[in-house]
Amino acid sequence: MRGGAAPAAAAGHHQRWSASAGTTPRSLSTGSSPRGSDRSSDDGEELVEVTLDLQEDDTIILRSVEPAAAAGASRLPLGARGDLAGGGGASSSSRSRSPSIRRTSSHRLLQFSQELKAEAMSIARQFSQDLTKRFGRTHSRAEGQGQQQQPPPTSGIESALAARAARRQRAQLDRTRSGAHKALRGLRFISSNKANNAWMEVQANFDRLACDGFLSRADFAECIGMTESKEFALELFDTLSRRRQMQVDKINKEELREIWQQITDNSFDSRLQIFFDMVDKNADGRIGEEEVKEIIMLSASANKLSRLKEQAEEYAALIMEELDPEGLGYIELWQLETLLLQKDTYMNYSQALSYTSQALSQNLAGLRTKSPIRKISTTLSYYLEDNWKRLWVLALWIGIMAGLFTWKFMQYRNRYVFDVMGYCVTTAKGAAETLKLNMAIILLPVCRNTITWLRNTRAARALPFDDNINFHKTIAAAIVVGIILHAGNHLVCDFPRLIYSSNEKYAPLGQYFGETKPSYFTLVKGVEGITGVIMVICMVIAFTLATRWFRRSLVKLPKPFDKLTGFNAFWYSHHLFIIVYLALIVHGQCLYLIHVWYRKTTWMYLAVPVCLYVGERVLRFFRSGSYSVRLLKVAIYPGNVLTLQMSKPPAFRYKSGQYMFVQCPAVSPFEWHPFSITSAPGDDYLSIHVRQLGDWTRELKRVFAAACEPPVGGKSGLLRADETTKKALPKLLIDGPYGSPAQDYSKYDVLLLVGLGIGATPFISILKDLLNNIIKMEEEEDASTDLYPPVGPNKPHIDLGTLMTVTSKPKRVLRTTNAYFYWVTREQGSFDWFKGVMNEIAELDQRNIIEMHNYLTSVYEEGDARSALITMLQALNHAKNGVDIVSGTKVRTHFARPNWKKVLSKIASKHPYAKIGVFYCGAPVLAQELNKLCHEFNGKSTTKFEFHKEHF
Repeated sequence: MRGGAAPAAAAGHHQRWSASAGTTPRSLSTGSSPRGSDRSSDDGEELVEVTLDLQEDDTIILRSVEPAAAAGASRLPLGARGDLAGGGGASSSSRSRSPSIRRTSSHRLLQFSQELKAEAMSIARQFSQDLTKRFGRTHSRAEGQGQQQQPPPTSGIESALAARAARRQRAQLDRTRSGAHKALRGLRFISSNKANNAWMEVQANFDRLACDGFLSRADFAECIGMTESKEFALELFDTLSRRRQMQVDKINKEELREIWQQITDNSFDSRLQIFFDMVDKNADGRIGEEEVKEIIMLSASANKLSRLKEQAEEYAALIMEELDPEGLGYIELWQLETLLLQKDTYMNYSQALSYTSQALSQNLAGLRTKSPIRKISTTLSYYLEDNWKRLWVLALWIGIMAGLFTWKFMQYRNRYVFDVMGYCVTTAKGAAETLKLNMAIILLPVCRNTITWLRNTRAARALPFDDNINFHKTIAAAIVVGIILHAGNHLVCDFPRLIYSSNEKYAPLGQYFGETKPSYFTLVKGVEGITGVIMVICMVIAFTLATRWFRRSLVKLPKPFDKLTGFNAFWYSHHLFIIVYLALIVHGQCLYLIHVWYRKTTWMYLAVPVCLYVGERVLRFFRSGSYSVRLLKVAIYPGNVLTLQMSKPPAFRYKSGQYMFVQCPAVSPFEWHPFSITSAPGDDYLSIHVRQLGDWTRELKRVFAAACEPPVGGKSGLLRADETTKKALPKLLIDGPYGSPAQDYSKYDVLLLVGLGIGATPFISILKDLLNNIIKMEEEEDASTDLYPPVGPNKPHIDLGTLMTVTSKPKRVLRTTNAYFYWVTREQGSFDWFKGVMNEIAELDQRNIIEMHNYLTSVYEEGDARSALITMLQALNHAKNGVDIVSGTKVRTHFARPNWKKVLSKIASKHPYAKIGVFYCGAPVLAQELNKLCHEFNGKSTTKFEFHKEHF
């Protein structure tokens, strides 16, 4: 009982009485009438006396329900006798009751008392009224048994009202028993992080936006920080204005402060009442189906759920069906509260990770306090364990460069040219030697076929193939440094010192530069100078357009210079390397200071890497022609995503997580772009998902959209095309497959797959492949059991040949025991991309090996008033229909962003001593956070996390 107040019904009328709960329970008694006030006591109306105990925690304990005559007037407390209106009525009514009714109802009264004790604990303002209706229904059944020919006196509406009253009583009982009121922190209109210190900011906004000391209704959303959900803020403004019985278009600062205090109130009941009033626009205390529809559309708009707005009418009917089973056509405040409280009980799907106390205790070994030296040593050991491949390769590379630089430096230090040009020439020649090395090995990390092959060999144990592109960039940075040292020393130091040297010093160098001392221009315009300048210009262009700012179009240039940004500019400028290598070979053969051919070592450095790279390009050219694919299906999904399903060439074998290059001659006959394969190796087709992010993907979508046909009746509203499409589909060429970090997923005990947006593509293939392996393993176990039953005392005998056949048959071993897939996106339409895959996994994964979590960041976090109704509706619809209203799949959609520390903590606790592969594909920012968390948990738990990342 909240507030310590309870109503009492007397014979002819109703009157309120109140009492506050003290330190010790107190007994109160009151009469209760089963009939309305229009009936007199002479009609045989029966009164009952209800004895209650008010507890100090604001709850009620029902002690007894007895006829008023049986209890006697002396049972009432002295204070209650005077306050209870109808006390005299009760006495007179009991004297005028019919003896037959008293006899027939005595047993029913006792039975009803026992039933009511087990479930009664209600809000004080409604208790007596609900009890009256419930007793009236029981008393009517008693009369019906005594007089079979008499129909029940209550009408249909009265029965519906009585049923609703009983439901309300049970709902209030559940809330009190569970202690849920202590955890009701939902329905926040302002984030808890902002509410504490935000009033100063709101005041500043008011001073900035107010005109003549008044804030207009249109500026209310911006003032309180709800700019992104302006419609919701305006509805909140109108609701609070209605509560003050005034309709205004502007408010002053004091009124704003009052509104702010209401929406930041810590009381859940207060916030619930505000939310109810937002729905109840006519302020009659009841919500109809049309009002529910309006608030659904408002919430959908605030959370950018356009599809939910289209289905608002259907979901409003669902809420009314659940909350109004009596068919009264309206719902009340307590029903809305019930739906909010029961949302978690509806959600029996995609539950959060659970862990046992045993697993937790096993992992507590790593949580003990460590000394500073122990912490440093542990951190260092984990760092070396994670990075030893990178470290030894970098150390070897830097050591070779240092050795080459020193060797060439000392060689020219001991030559006569040093006396003329000094340390300038030694530095330039040392840098030149490192440039030869780096210009050779920079090609190796982009020999994708070779790397893909080496991934499957023992070399993968020692070489960090996942970092091939990072190593390519690191070598490029070293080339920039080498060019600055080599070309800079020649142009700024060597040439001037040679030109201005005396004739006596120059004479020994005449065999290299000619008998006549050359001019600066003569040195630059020579073959060595021209080829050097050409290389520098081409490298500057290629390096500049390969930077993130130009490649990702972060630099905005005016037309026509905007063509210098984007992937196309990066792709074409990188092909200037052909000119660079031709100029490098010529430059290495026309040296001033070396004339003996076998001492001109540039070609020796370049021979093997260049031949390997050229061979790969030739292989790609011929292989792409042999991989002729036939497009089977094309679809354009929301979020500008194009999915292409094509026939699988017989010789095309790949692993889950790998990618392939795609070329569309209708878009560009030269450009090849990499895309993750989203089909599983066991599928008889290939599929990719392409998101429009650049000029090439934009043109690809336009070309295929022109070939697609509009949707027909009975199908989804997507643009589609297949083999029956009348329009000819563009030609497509593929090349691959190529290796990626995700392809090694099978060597881990547990997988944590994290995809942001389109970054989920490499993991869809892994999930499908994992599911296929699970199904095949179960089929093999069933087949083995059917063909070769187990041997035992009462089992059939199996001969030696059959036993050897069983034991020699290779069994499918699946090391991965669990996989957790987290997909984070900001658009509702993104879930359509892989809807079929998710539903298939949810249906076929009977062992619960794969656990999937969808996160939609456009929806406000759970507990926010703007997403409260969405959360309630989500739970209700899945309980009724088994489908998530946001994703349209059987996988639950969470709101806002995941708490990654909590995610890794629960996985570590559930899988102690396991080797967990964390695979991430998406923006670099989250990669840093996940990598840091993996290092953190490796240092304080027994679980080993290994982090791998991919960027698009």
